[in-house]
Amino acid sequence: MNLEEIITEVKNDPRNAQYTEKGIPPILQVNKEAKILIIGQAPGRKVEESLIPFNDQSGITLMEWLGIDRETFYSKQIGILPMDFYYPGKGKTGDLPPRPFMAEYHAQIR
Repeated sequence: MNLEEIITEVKNDPRNAQYTEKGIPPILQVNKEAKILIIGQAPGRKVEESLIPFNDQSGITLMEWLGIDRETFYSKQIGILPMDFYYPGKGKTGDLPPRPFMAEYHAQIR
């Protein structure tokens, strides 16, 4: 199964209906030309609003750590794959962790 098919499955998964009903697609950035793949926990609320991975303070910090600018970060050279493709919600002490069932989709990605 190719990545596009996996993403379609993620969109069609009834456990993600609350997102797809709002028109929120899985939030990731992939390209076969990527030299670096960044694996993250899950998009935050601000990222969910913009639909751009790491489009928040964590992204600014990450770009500083990597020593790259925004243009490079959002280029074909960088892949971004979260453990949960959607914002899992707020918990008592921060955002909730990625939902465990998402591992089913990650196992299919090659």
